[in-house]
Amino acid sequence: MKNKLFRLFSGISAIAVSVMFYNCAAQKKTDVLSNPWKLKKQIEATVVAPVFINKNYSIVDFGAKSGGVVNNSEAFKKAIEACTKNGGGKVVVPTGKFLTGPIHLDNNVDLHLEDGAEILFSTKSSDYPLVKTTFEGTECMNHSPLIYAYNKKNIAVTGKGILNGQADNENWWYWCGAKRYGWSEGKGNQNDPQNRVRLVESGEKNVPVEQRIYGEGSYLRPSFVEFFECTDALIKDVKIINAPFWVIHPMKSVNVTVDGVTVESHGPNNDGCDPEYSKNVIIKNCIFNTGDDCIAIKAGKDGDGRRVAMKSENIIVRDCKMLDGHGGVVMGSEMTGGIKNVFVENCEMDSPNLDRAIRIKSNSRRGGIVENVFVRNINVGQVGECVLRINMFYNVYGNQTGNFIPQVKNVTLENVKVKDGGKYGILAKGYKELPIENVTFKNVTIDKVKEPFSVENVSNLQLINTFINGKKVDSPKL
Repeated sequence: MKNKLFRLFSGISAIAVSVMFYNCAAQKKTDVLSNPWKLKKQIEATVVAPVFINKNYSIVDFGAKSGGVVNNSEAFKKAIEACTKNGGGKVVVPTGKFLTGPIHLDNNVDLHLEDGAEILFSTKSSDYPLVKTTFEGTECMNHSPLIYAYNKKNIAVTGKGILNGQADNENWWYWCGAKRYGWSEGKGNQNDPQNRVRLVESGEKNVPVEQRIYGEGSYLRPSFVEFFECTDALIKDVKIINAPFWVIHPMKSVNVTVDGVTVESHGPNNDGCDPEYSKNVIIKNCIFNTGDDCIAIKAGKDGDGRRVAMKSENIIVRDCKMLDGHGGVVMGSEMTGGIKNVFVENCEMDSPNLDRAIRIKSNSRRGGIVENVFVRNINVGQVGECVLRINMFYNVYGNQTGNFIPQVKNVTLENVKVKDGGKYGILAKGYKELPIENVTFKNVTIDKVKEPFSVENVSNLQLINTFINGKKVDSPKL
């Protein structure tokens, strides 16, 4: 009898605990939607920029020569080794031009560029050894990023100097296979079946990452700055130009601050900042002038994204300026792991070469979910296509259909002013079987736009105090 009673009360307790956790989760979800900017403040309080002890290690003291001719890879390596071995500090790059191969950061090291310093990165792909990295959302062993940190803590790149990848139509860019970037018949490119296509297939087949060997002859371009599985990372004030590929790439990292950085790079896939599988990321006071998306939040691609199964979450973008680019703040298309809690505020977006302000993109091969995107206090001068685009049928590299229908819900734009809105205020297309849910425009004014919206399979589109071409627009019946 006692055993029966014990089992009964144990069962009741388990149910009570389950109900309690369910109610707590539901309450937390409700709190986020009812007061999202409270969560934003909590995230900001969590992300603290790394601090370094007051010791300087000049690369010149380790044999570095300025002038942009001598390769200073060994000097950078020795300075970083000495710095981390002695408890950390600043590895200082003084005024001058310093040529180097890839720079690998270590714990408690701040790579600091003084005003007038410029690091020129080698354009010889053979200078970049194989490391664990990623290409377009699929992990692999490939050329090292130009600045790379793997599984490190308390790291930074700071200062008023310039990071110059020296990429152009003769170096790195033509690897994309496009003639406009210097490719011609007879040159290698990423689209060879043994290169990018093989990598994507390896992700689908769950080939171990260590066996996905690329590098020389594979034409998969490296990222510029990549923090891979790092904690407490900072990049501040530097100017980054002429990147081979994605510019700033926090990958599987936690507590990352990108502050006051200027990105000017108009090459292929030159996204300005791409947090991927990362949590608690703040991007603030930056200027993006790019050949692709200014900011693109990622979470892995297709089969490899389902293997990793990590969200990018708690991403804050504030007080930034977006110029040229395919989109101001973008989520996807590599978003298989999911994206959650994105906050964008106090930004300016304006260029005849900026296609959209806010963009979410995926397809049924990618899948994934984007939820809780909150945008407020944005001034948009000019965009070419639309203010908000949600495209669940994004198609690149041929057929991208599959059995993983993507989901988007809870997207709010508030206090947004647009002088020249392009073709559409809202351009959104979801799936009939899984519509886009809960899109809200509140206190939004859009002028010089051809059509207020073009929407398909969108559930609960609310337009509150929204004016388009001088007329108040009511919520459509969908």
